[in-house]
Amino acid sequence: MLSYTLREWEALPHGEGNGCIPSHLAARLVALAKTSPFAGRGGSGVLEDRRHELRARGVVGVLAAEGCGLEILPKIDVAPEEGPERQNAAIRKRLVHMLAVALDLKIETGRITELDWQRETLLEILIRIFCDKLTEAVRRGMPRRYIAHEDDISTLRGALDVPRQFTRHAANPGQLACRFDELSEDIALNRILKAAIAHLSRMSRNAANQQRLRELAFVYADITDVPAPALKWDDVVIDRTNRAWQELLGMARLFLCNRYQTTSSGSGQGTALLFEMNSLFEEYIGRLVSRALAGTELRVSLQGGREYCLTARDDGRRVFQTKPDILIWRGGEVVQVIDTKWKRISSQIEDPKQGVSQADVYQMMAYAHLYKASRLTLLYPHHSELFGAEGCQAQFWITGQQTALETASIDVAVGREEEIVSRLRTKILVGSIVPAAFGI
Repeated sequence: MLSYTLREWEALPHGEGNGCIPSHLAARLVALAKTSPFAGRGGSGVLEDRRHELRARGVVGVLAAEGCGLEILPKIDVAPEEGPERQNAAIRKRLVHMLAVALDLKIETGRITELDWQRETLLEILIRIFCDKLTEAVRRGMPRRYIAHEDDISTLRGALDVPRQFTRHAANPGQLACRFDELSEDIALNRILKAAIAHLSRMSRNAANQQRLRELAFVYADITDVPAPALKWDDVVIDRTNRAWQELLGMARLFLCNRYQTTSSGSGQGTALLFEMNSLFEEYIGRLVSRALAGTELRVSLQGGREYCLTARDDGRRVFQTKPDILIWRGGEVVQVIDTKWKRISSQIEDPKQGVSQADVYQMMAYAHLYKASRLTLLYPHHSELFGAEGCQAQFWITGQQTALETASIDVAVGREEEIVSRLRTKILVGSIVPAAFGI
C-alpha cells in the first residue's frame, strides 16, 4: 500500500514520475474526501483536485482508500534544521498533544520511540495508544453491571412477576415468571469498545496494530455487535467502579463520533479520520485558558454569550446569534473576548493589516458592542515568519470607543502543557485583566 504525507495547504502532484501519486489512486482519495462533511459544497474542503496535483486544505488527519493512504498534518513550525521525517514526527507529537487537551484525554506516549513517530502515521500512532491502554485495562478485568432480566424457569430466581405468572402460566405451575438482575459484561461501554476495535481493524494497515486488534477482538467475542450509529452512548455510566475506563471511552468517541472529526466509509471508498483545525485550535486554546485562570476571580465560558445582533421591529424576534470562542468574566462583566483563528498572520512591518480579514474585524466590533468588553483579542498560531516572540503582535483602538483590539500569537510547537498554560497567562491574559488575579 502506497502512503503519502502532506502538510496543510501543500500540494501532491499526480500522474507519472518520481514523487507523484498515480492518477487513479489520487481519484480514489478525492472521492473519499468528498464524503466528509468538511468537504463543503464544492467538495474541495479537504482535498482540492487541481489539474496536475492534489492540494490539502485546513483539515488534517488520514484518508485511507484502496491501495493508498494520505496523511495530512497541520502546518506547525518545528526545528528547520531537522529532516522532513523528523519534522513530521514532531508535528505528530504536537497534534496528539492538542487532541489530548481538546478532548480531555490523558494520552501517554512514553512507550513510542522516536523511530515510531517518524515511521507511523497519525492514525497508527493513535491506534497503538488505544490498543496499549485497552490491553492493560482488560487485564485488570472488564467492567460489568447488573442488567435486569425476565425469564420463565422452573425454580424461583429473584422476584416472581405475579401478573405474568397468572396470565402466561396459570395452567402450568411448573414454570415461574421471574424477574432478576444478573451481573453481565455485555453492557453499553463494552459494546462501544468492541465497535471501536472493529472499526480500527478496518482502518489499520500496520501489522503490529492489526495483531493487537485481533487479540482484543477475541477478548470481546462474547459482547454483542452493535453498528456504530446504533451505539447507546447515553447508557454508559462512569462512576468510581469504572473510572479507569473513562479515557478509553473518550478515545472510542474520538474514533467513532467526535465532533472535531468524521469517520466515513462507503461502498469501496475507504475510511477517514479527519479533524478541522480551526475547531480543534479553538477548543485547545479554550481549555488551556480555563486552566490558566483556574483558582482566580475570573471565570471562563467557551462558546458562550450567545447574544443576538438584531431584533425584528414587528415581533421582537431576535436573529444573528453570536458565539464568541472565549469570554472572560469578572463577576457579571465581560473583560476580554478571545477569538481563535487557525491561520497565519503577517508581521505588521510587512503588512499593516497583517492579513487579518475584514470580516474578522467586523465580528470583533460586534462583540465589543454586544458584550461591552474593554479588550478584544484575535489569537493566531505563532510562526517563524513573525518578527519577535509570541504574544501581542499589534494593538488598535476601535474608532470612537475606549475598546482595545489586539492581534496575538501563541506557539503551539514548543513546551509541555503546563508551560503553554503559563505562557498564555503571562503573554495573552496580561494587562487590565490578570493583575488583580495573579499579583502581576
